[in-house]
Amino acid sequence: MKNLSENNLIRFSNITKKKDAIFANFRVKGLRNGVVFSASISVDITSLDLNPGDSLEKIIEECARHGVKEFKKAELSFEGVSAIPYLGVAQLG
Repeated sequence: MKNLSENNLIRFSNITKKKDAIFANFRVKGLRNGVVFSASISVDITSLDLNPGDSLEKIIEECARHGVKEFKKAELSFEGVSAIPYLGVAQLG
């Protein structure tokens, strides 16, 4: 249950080219301890010493491995209800 890649779904979406980099994009969906989560991960291929000439399989595998590693290390914090402007009764119910 500790390994996201074995117990939850990490799906390759596409590769996008931006002005300054090329990104491999993934979608993550999972369930752990009653919590359902969904996320998107974009990995800059040049941050892993990969280049566009490498095989697509190598780019996807290396970026997925790196993305999962960083996703696991991420420390998320709750923004708090006070940060949500205009929260009305209709939005709560």
